Amino acid sequence: MKKAILYFVAFAAIQMLAGAIVMFVHQMIKGPCADSLGAMELILTTALMDVVTLVCFLCLKWAELSPNWLRTRPWGVFFWCALAAFGAILPSMFIQEMMPELPNLAEHEFELIMTSPFGYIIIGLMAPLVEEIVFRGAILRALLRWKSNPWIGILISAALFSVIHMNPAQMPHAFLIGILLGWMYYRTDSIIPGVIYHWVNNSVAYLLFAFYPDPNIKMIDLFGGSQRTTVMAVAFSLCILLPAIFQLNLRMKK
Repeated sequence: MKKAILYFVAFAAIQMLAGAIVMFVHQMIKGPCADSLGAMELILTTALMDVVTLVCFLCLKWAELSPNWLRTRPWGVFFWCALAAFGAILPSMFIQEMMPELPNLAEHEFELIMTSPFGYIIIGLMAPLVEEIVFRGAILRALLRWKSNPWIGILISAALFSVIHMNPAQMPHAFLIGILLGWMYYRTDSIIPGVIYHWVNNSVAYLLFAFYPDPNIKMIDLFGGSQRTTVMAVAFSLCILLPAIFQLNLRMKK
């Protein structure tokens, strides 16, 4: 448990330190009353955090990358991971809209990154790799060694994964996805299924924002204002998600 806390605190500290350094440099150049960071500055800050995180966690061997699971040629698992991520998008949106509206503290920063063509590098490529290394490859791995019941570690790691987003509007979705990603890691001892799922999830979110940039858009608006079509779309997505999870359960043997 102590190691898991250490890894979480280290990751949070890297984020805050990199952000503070960039903001300090920004104010030194533009003056103490300078506006908040622009899109490119936010992207560079996030990239700096990601690179430093990778170096720390891999060089200090807090997380280990191993090709052992890949040697089993789990190509079917790759396919079903991607399909599960695709099928979970609409049900997750539906559940989130049914919940009380939560503050979206990072809305402005999120929009800046998503509207930049370089934003996909951060959202779609670096975030899946870095977050899986930290939260599954390091934190969950330590938690699984701490308790014999894997679900205790999976739930704790999912809670930490939601908290680190530091944005109440994202936390419910991050917690649910964190449980699924933790289960995948427990069954395979590999971050690769999680990286694939995370990549598809973030890529679809990036594309949706490109077509529908209004952050307050409701799911019913995506389907022409038809409640019936919206419910049918969610049901169709569940017909993708549930068989995908069933197949993953069969194929990801512990």
